Amino acid sequence: MKAFDYERAADAQAAVALVASRPGAVFLGGGTNLVDHMKLGIAAPSLLVDVTRLPLDAVEERGSGLRIGAAVRNSDLAAHPLVRQRYPVLSQALVAGASGQLRNLATTGGNLLQRTRCVYFQDRTTPCNKRAPGTGCSAIGGASRELAILGVSEHCIATHPSDMAVALAALDAVVQVHGPGGPRSIPVGELHRLPGDEPQLDTTLAHGELITAVDLPPAAGRSAYRKVRDRASYAFALVSVAAVLDVADGRVTEVRIALGGVAHKPWRATAAEARLRGGPATEDAFRAAAAAELDAATPTRDNAFKGPLAVNMIIAVLRDLSSSSQRHRDERGPA
Repeated sequence: MKAFDYERAADAQAAVALVASRPGAVFLGGGTNLVDHMKLGIAAPSLLVDVTRLPLDAVEERGSGLRIGAAVRNSDLAAHPLVRQRYPVLSQALVAGASGQLRNLATTGGNLLQRTRCVYFQDRTTPCNKRAPGTGCSAIGGASRELAILGVSEHCIATHPSDMAVALAALDAVVQVHGPGGPRSIPVGELHRLPGDEPQLDTTLAHGELITAVDLPPAAGRSAYRKVRDRASYAFALVSVAAVLDVADGRVTEVRIALGGVAHKPWRATAAEARLRGGPATEDAFRAAAAAELDAATPTRDNAFKGPLAVNMIIAVLRDLSSSSQRHRDERGPA
């Protein structure tokens, strides 16, 4: 690990000014991803700006929605009564991520900003366009079982590891950011990038921009998160599905679907949503929509199983949510 300077920010504006003033400066939250990469020699910041003491650790109601502070710990957010009641997809995704010890440290903002990566990114002896642009992608033609099948480029097929970010994509969350130019709001679907020609860039944030909060709109239906992985805990998703569904009189009135483990960013399944919205809430319809979404997949020889797996997972999650949504409406009776 290379030597670095350390500063503790007094407020968000001071934190932004400190990072913006030095090209090699970064924010330090829980540090669960950053510190690992510093130990491996992958990250070598010249300055760490500690934002853990900033007053960004509250979950607050905003109308019928919620504002989640960037410093809220993953474990606290998963257990929050309003999150569990209104947004079970988010609570379920958080519990599915990492270990209990890491969830006690990891923050909302830090979780969103963990690096999109693969085993080659963390092995400095191998070429990697994310770690060293222009050197090549060892995963293409190499071990790629866990890697991307959607939105890939010739430069990178790494996958975004966050479970929480997939749930936030399905919830249409909005990320609040404070930077050198002042505050701005970013739909979570526009925060992360596909690899394209610059796989070293994971997000659309400018240097010095600090995530301060995440806003959730009012809940729009029943929701759930499902994850398939190689072992029962502390493993990234091979495929995960976050979905929000509302059904009335056997037809889909609202649907949002996001996939994890299949792309460089949380993948919003817009093709499937478009086919489903307003149509019948049947297993045949779910299957056709899921298949349409995965038509664009370009798997490697190692991960072709991810397409059929994703289709089956989408069907299963939507089927369960449809039954739950219709049952809930029946119990409430006529409006």
